[in-house]
Amino acid sequence: MEDFEQKIVNDVVIEEVNLSRATYKEAHQFRLILQADIEKKFKNIVVDISQVEFMDSTFLGTLVLAKRNILQIGGDIKLVEPLSVFKTLMEKTSTLNVFDSYKTLTDAVKSFKTIKLEKTSVPLHV
Repeated sequence: MEDFEQKIVNDVVIEEVNLSRATYKEAHQFRLILQADIEKKFKNIVVDISQVEFMDSTFLGTLVLAKRNILQIGGDIKLVEPLSVFKTLMEKTSTLNVFDSYKTLTDAVKSFKTIKLEKTSVPLHV
Protein backbone atom coordinates (compact mmCIF):
# COMPACT_ATOMS: atom_id res chain seq x y z
CA MET A 1 0.00 0.00 0.00
CA GLU A 2 1.28 3.43 -0.98
CA ASP A 3 1.52 6.29 1.53
CA PHE A 4 -0.99 8.25 -0.56
CA GLU A 5 -3.65 6.82 -2.83
CA GLN A 6 -6.05 8.69 -5.05
CA LYS A 7 -9.54 7.75 -6.17
CA ILE A 8 -12.05 9.75 -8.15
CA VAL A 9 -15.77 9.26 -7.59
CA ASN A 10 -17.87 11.38 -9.94
CA ASP A 11 -16.43 14.87 -9.42
CA VAL A 12 -14.89 14.19 -6.01
CA VAL A 13 -11.18 13.47 -5.62
CA ILE A 14 -10.38 11.26 -2.65
CA GLU A 15 -6.85 11.47 -1.28
CA GLU A 16 -6.23 8.66 1.19
CA VAL A 17 -3.41 9.17 3.68
CA ASN A 18 -2.17 5.68 4.58
CA LEU A 19 0.19 6.75 7.34
CA SER A 20 0.04 6.31 11.09
CA ARG A 21 2.37 9.32 11.45
CA ALA A 22 1.94 12.21 9.01
CA THR A 23 5.01 14.40 9.46
CA TYR A 24 7.23 16.92 7.72
CA LYS A 25 8.91 13.98 5.94
CA GLU A 26 5.73 13.28 3.96
CA ALA A 27 4.29 16.82 3.90
CA HIS A 28 6.17 17.96 0.79
CA GLN A 29 4.99 15.01 -1.29
CA PHE A 30 1.40 15.47 -0.12
CA ARG A 31 1.55 19.22 -0.83
CA LEU A 32 2.54 18.42 -4.42
CA ILE A 33 -0.37 15.96 -4.73
CA LEU A 34 -2.93 18.49 -3.46
CA GLN A 35 -1.38 21.26 -5.56
CA ALA A 36 -1.70 19.09 -8.68
CA ASP A 37 -5.37 18.39 -7.86
CA ILE A 38 -6.06 22.12 -7.57
CA GLU A 39 -4.12 22.93 -10.77
CA LYS A 40 -6.29 20.35 -12.58
CA LYS A 41 -9.28 22.40 -11.35
CA PHE A 42 -10.65 19.67 -9.10
CA LYS A 43 -12.93 21.57 -6.75
CA ASN A 44 -14.18 18.77 -4.49
CA ILE A 45 -11.47 17.03 -2.49
CA VAL A 46 -11.84 14.63 0.41
CA VAL A 47 -8.72 13.88 2.44
CA ASP A 48 -9.11 10.63 4.34
CA ILE A 49 -6.96 10.86 7.47
CA SER A 50 -8.83 8.12 9.30
CA GLN A 51 -5.63 6.03 9.62
CA VAL A 52 -3.51 8.88 10.99
CA GLU A 53 -2.61 8.60 14.66
CA PHE A 54 -0.23 11.59 14.73
CA MET A 55 0.10 14.66 12.52
CA ASP A 56 2.76 17.31 12.99
CA SER A 57 2.30 21.01 12.32
CA THR A 58 4.03 20.87 8.93
CA PHE A 59 1.63 18.27 7.57
CA LEU A 60 -1.31 20.11 9.08
CA GLY A 61 -0.07 23.32 7.47
CA THR A 62 -0.11 21.53 4.11
CA LEU A 63 -3.82 20.81 4.59
CA VAL A 64 -4.62 24.36 5.67
CA LEU A 65 -2.70 25.88 2.72
CA ALA A 66 -4.46 23.57 0.26
CA LYS A 67 -7.81 24.53 1.79
CA ARG A 68 -7.01 28.21 1.32
CA ASN A 69 -5.95 27.66 -2.29
CA ILE A 70 -8.99 25.60 -3.25
CA LEU A 71 -11.38 28.11 -1.68
CA GLN A 72 -9.94 30.70 -4.10
CA ILE A 73 -11.25 28.67 -7.06
CA GLY A 74 -14.63 27.98 -5.47
CA GLY A 75 -13.87 24.51 -4.15
CA ASP A 76 -13.46 22.85 -0.78
CA ILE A 77 -11.48 20.20 1.06
CA LYS A 78 -13.25 17.99 3.56
CA LEU A 79 -11.78 15.44 5.94
CA VAL A 80 -12.63 11.94 7.01
CA GLU A 81 -12.09 12.13 10.75
CA PRO A 82 -8.93 10.71 12.28
CA LEU A 83 -8.68 8.09 14.99
CA SER A 84 -10.15 9.06 18.33
CA VAL A 85 -6.93 9.93 20.21
CA PHE A 86 -5.67 12.21 17.46
CA LYS A 87 -9.16 13.64 16.90
CA THR A 88 -9.37 14.63 20.56
CA LEU A 89 -6.09 16.55 20.24
CA MET A 90 -7.29 18.27 17.06
CA GLU A 91 -10.54 19.26 18.75
CA LYS A 92 -8.70 20.71 21.77
CA THR A 93 -6.57 22.87 19.48
CA SER A 94 -9.61 23.83 17.34
CA THR A 95 -7.86 22.45 14.27
CA LEU A 96 -10.90 20.55 13.03
CA ASN A 97 -12.89 23.79 13.04
CA VAL A 98 -11.08 24.84 9.84
CA PHE A 99 -12.46 21.82 7.97
CA ASP A 100 -15.78 20.12 7.54
CA SER A 101 -15.10 16.61 8.80
CA TYR A 102 -17.08 13.40 8.57
CA LYS A 103 -17.00 10.04 10.31
CA THR A 104 -16.97 8.04 7.06
CA LEU A 105 -15.61 8.45 3.56
CA THR A 106 -19.08 7.90 2.14
CA ASP A 107 -20.51 10.76 4.21
CA ALA A 108 -17.69 13.09 3.13
CA VAL A 109 -18.21 12.32 -0.56
CA LYS A 110 -22.01 12.66 -0.27
CA SER A 111 -21.64 16.05 1.43
CA PHE A 112 -20.51 17.59 -1.86
CA LYS A 113 -23.66 16.38 -3.60
CA THR A 114 -25.85 17.81 -0.83
CA ILE A 115 -24.29 21.23 -1.25
CA LYS A 116 -24.83 21.14 -5.01
CA LEU A 117 -28.47 20.16 -4.57
CA GLU A 118 -28.99 22.97 -2.10
CA LYS A 119 -27.40 25.47 -4.47
CA THR A 120 -29.50 24.38 -7.44
CA SER A 121 -32.75 24.26 -5.50
CA VAL A 122 -32.60 27.92 -4.47
CA PRO A 123 -34.97 29.92 -6.68
CA LEU A 124 -33.51 32.91 -8.47
CA HIS A 125 -35.30 36.20 -7.95
CA VAL A 126 -34.87 38.94 -10.48
